[in-house]
Amino acid sequence: MDTREVRPKNYDSEKITINLGLIDLGQIDLLVNEGFYSNRTDLIRTAIRNQLGTHADVVKQTVARRSLVLGLHYYSKANLEAALQAGERLQIQVLGMASIAPDVTAELALATIESIFVLGTLHASSAVKTALASRIL
Repeated sequence: MDTREVRPKNYDSEKITINLGLIDLGQIDLLVNEGFYSNRTDLIRTAIRNQLGTHADVVKQTVARRSLVLGLHYYSKANLEAALQAGERLQIQVLGMASIAPDVTAELALATIESIFVLGTLHASSAVKTALASRIL
Protein backbone atom coordinates (compact mmCIF):
# COMPACT_ATOMS: atom_id res chain seq x y z
CA MET A 1 0.00 0.00 0.00
CA ASP A 2 1.45 3.39 -0.99
CA THR A 3 0.57 5.76 1.81
CA ARG A 4 2.30 8.70 0.16
CA GLU A 5 -0.28 9.20 -2.58
CA VAL A 6 -2.38 11.71 -0.64
CA ARG A 7 -0.84 14.10 1.85
CA PRO A 8 -2.38 16.31 4.50
CA LYS A 9 -1.43 19.95 4.86
CA ASN A 10 2.32 20.40 5.10
CA TYR A 11 3.86 19.82 8.48
CA ASP A 12 7.30 21.36 8.42
CA SER A 13 7.94 21.19 12.12
CA GLU A 14 6.65 20.13 15.48
CA LYS A 15 6.86 22.42 18.47
CA ILE A 16 8.78 21.15 21.48
CA THR A 17 9.51 22.71 24.84
CA ILE A 18 12.83 22.40 26.62
CA ASN A 19 14.11 23.62 29.94
CA LEU A 20 17.60 25.10 30.02
CA GLY A 21 19.75 26.23 32.88
CA LEU A 22 20.23 29.96 33.23
CA ILE A 23 23.92 29.80 32.33
CA ASP A 24 23.22 27.81 29.15
CA LEU A 25 20.46 30.21 28.20
CA GLY A 26 22.73 33.18 28.87
CA GLN A 27 25.44 31.70 26.65
CA ILE A 28 22.88 31.15 23.89
CA ASP A 29 21.73 34.76 24.17
CA LEU A 30 25.34 35.93 24.06
CA LEU A 31 25.96 34.04 20.79
CA VAL A 32 22.75 35.46 19.34
CA ASN A 33 23.71 38.99 20.41
CA GLU A 34 27.17 38.54 18.88
CA GLY A 35 25.57 37.60 15.55
CA PHE A 36 26.58 33.94 15.40
CA TYR A 37 22.89 32.94 15.21
CA SER A 38 19.79 34.88 14.22
CA ASN A 39 17.86 33.77 17.33
CA ARG A 40 17.71 31.08 20.03
CA THR A 41 15.80 28.71 17.77
CA ASP A 42 18.47 28.97 15.07
CA LEU A 43 21.18 27.93 17.54
CA ILE A 44 19.14 25.07 18.98
CA ARG A 45 18.20 23.72 15.53
CA THR A 46 21.85 23.93 14.44
CA ALA A 47 22.99 22.08 17.56
CA ILE A 48 20.40 19.37 17.02
CA ARG A 49 21.30 18.96 13.35
CA ASN A 50 24.99 18.70 14.28
CA GLN A 51 24.23 15.95 16.80
CA LEU A 52 22.02 14.11 14.30
CA GLY A 53 24.83 14.35 11.76
CA THR A 54 27.29 12.95 14.28
CA HIS A 55 24.99 9.95 14.86
CA ALA A 56 23.73 9.54 11.27
CA ASP A 57 25.20 6.05 10.85
CA VAL A 58 23.49 4.81 14.00
CA VAL A 59 20.17 6.26 12.82
CA LYS A 60 20.52 4.60 9.38
CA GLN A 61 21.42 1.23 10.89
CA THR A 62 18.56 1.37 13.38
CA VAL A 63 16.02 2.38 10.73
CA ALA A 64 17.09 -0.58 8.60
CA ARG A 65 17.19 -3.02 11.51
CA ARG A 66 13.78 -2.02 12.83
CA SER A 67 12.20 -1.74 9.35
CA LEU A 68 11.09 1.83 10.01
CA VAL A 69 9.66 3.95 7.23
CA LEU A 70 11.30 7.37 7.10
CA GLY A 71 9.34 10.60 6.62
CA LEU A 72 5.71 11.59 6.62
CA HIS A 73 3.19 8.83 5.99
CA TYR A 74 -0.48 9.63 5.59
CA TYR A 75 -3.16 7.00 6.03
CA SER A 76 -6.38 8.13 4.38
CA LYS A 77 -9.80 6.61 4.85
CA ALA A 78 -9.44 5.15 1.33
CA ASN A 79 -6.06 3.56 2.28
CA LEU A 80 -7.57 1.88 5.32
CA GLU A 81 -10.72 0.79 3.47
CA ALA A 82 -8.50 -0.80 0.79
CA ALA A 83 -6.56 -2.63 3.51
CA LEU A 84 -9.84 -3.83 5.03
CA GLN A 85 -11.06 -5.08 1.63
CA ALA A 86 -7.75 -6.92 1.12
CA GLY A 87 -7.90 -8.43 4.59
CA GLU A 88 -4.66 -6.68 5.56
CA ARG A 89 -3.71 -5.57 9.06
CA LEU A 90 -1.24 -2.70 9.13
CA GLN A 91 1.81 -2.55 11.36
CA ILE A 92 2.69 1.13 11.15
CA GLN A 93 6.37 1.80 11.94
CA VAL A 94 7.47 5.34 11.16
CA LEU A 95 10.42 7.56 11.94
CA GLY A 96 9.02 11.03 11.35
CA MET A 97 5.27 11.51 11.28
CA ALA A 98 2.37 9.13 10.85
CA SER A 99 -0.90 10.88 10.12
CA ILE A 100 -4.30 9.20 10.09
CA ALA A 101 -6.97 11.18 8.25
CA PRO A 102 -9.54 12.95 10.41
CA ASP A 103 -12.42 11.13 8.68
CA VAL A 104 -11.12 7.69 9.74
CA THR A 105 -13.45 6.26 12.35
CA ALA A 106 -12.27 4.44 15.44
CA GLU A 107 -13.97 1.29 14.13
CA LEU A 108 -12.10 1.41 10.80
CA ALA A 109 -8.80 2.03 12.59
CA LEU A 110 -9.39 -0.91 14.94
CA ALA A 111 -10.27 -3.18 12.04
CA THR A 112 -7.17 -2.33 10.00
CA ILE A 113 -4.33 -1.20 12.28
CA GLU A 114 -2.63 -3.94 14.25
CA SER A 115 0.06 -1.76 15.81
CA ILE A 116 1.61 1.71 15.66
CA PHE A 117 5.20 2.58 16.52
CA VAL A 118 6.21 6.15 15.76
CA LEU A 119 9.47 7.86 16.58
CA GLY A 120 8.39 11.43 16.01
CA THR A 121 4.74 12.34 16.06
CA LEU A 122 1.39 10.69 15.46
CA HIS A 123 -1.45 12.82 14.15
CA ALA A 124 -4.89 11.25 14.52
CA SER A 125 -8.24 12.17 15.99
CA SER A 126 -8.61 11.74 19.71
CA ALA A 127 -11.21 9.03 19.08
CA VAL A 128 -8.76 7.02 16.95
CA LYS A 129 -5.92 7.52 19.44
CA THR A 130 -8.16 6.38 22.30
CA ALA A 131 -9.38 3.35 20.36
CA LEU A 132 -5.84 2.34 19.40
CA ALA A 133 -4.23 3.18 22.77
CA SER A 134 -3.32 -0.44 23.53
CA ARG A 135 -1.79 -0.82 20.05
CA ILE A 136 0.40 2.27 20.16
CA LEU A 137 3.84 1.05 21.17
